[in-house]
Amino acid sequence: MQRLHVPATIANLGSGFDAFGVALSLYLEVEFEEASKNSFVYQGEGALASNADNLVHQAVRAGFAAAGREPPALEIRVFNPIPLARGMGSSAAARVAGAMIADRLLGGRLGPEGVFEVASGLEGHPDNVAPAVFGGFQLALPDTALHVALDYPQDLLFVVAVPGFELSTAAARATLPAEVPREDAIFNLSRAALWPLALAAGDLRLMREAVRDRLHQPYRLRLMPGARDALAAADELGAPAFVAGAGPAVAAICRGDPGRLTKALGEYAGQSGRVYTLTVGEGAEWKAT
Repeated sequence: MQRLHVPATIANLGSGFDAFGVALSLYLEVEFEEASKNSFVYQGEGALASNADNLVHQAVRAGFAAAGREPPALEIRVFNPIPLARGMGSSAAARVAGAMIADRLLGGRLGPEGVFEVASGLEGHPDNVAPAVFGGFQLALPDTALHVALDYPQDLLFVVAVPGFELSTAAARATLPAEVPREDAIFNLSRAALWPLALAAGDLRLMREAVRDRLHQPYRLRLMPGARDALAAADELGAPAFVAGAGPAVAAICRGDPGRLTKALGEYAGQSGRVYTLTVGEGAEWKAT
């Protein structure tokens, strides 16, 4: 039997709002088999209803619809270590998993690009979906099917502080203004343009500048008590730090011993949360069990 592994992802990376994303070494695991009726068995973070109206089954149906076919009934079994509604791409991972299952049952008819398009259409956030499918750092344009892999050093570590409270993407987006000052747009464009160069050079100093943002983080931080101080503490340690996706998790990048950074961000996670130390992840892949 083979099991599908789909990585957690973090989108935005500060200045790259709705454009940049990265895969992390924390994986949703999924198995399936054809059955007499659809069923869903879930283990892991949070609690989800055990019925066929879930993100994985929905993406299976969307994948088959893209191929002009009807899907068979499936029992889908999921183990999910990715925190829900924390900014680590749990919904993108589920949708990529469903599209990958559809592709496998269709004999590879969708292919990786088709999986990306199906999952992006459902998710609405290709900056999460691209790294979930292809791994690594990705630039994904929100209004096209275009995505580009970015070169990066292999020794980067991500320290991710996940607090005990949830924050939905919809709620986080609702805080954002419809218009922004021109100087803020220019500020973000210049920082986002730094990301590919900073990654290719492996320069944490440049990454520390590239994460700076005026378009979304200042507004989202109002919904995340303590997060502003956590980002400031990471910055004082020389680490590029940013809100993970829509939040409420925050992330920072380092090399070598993450101990001081873990301690600094741990105060934000608190007793009800946790801190992960992760590497850059691989894209979705079937592996033998």
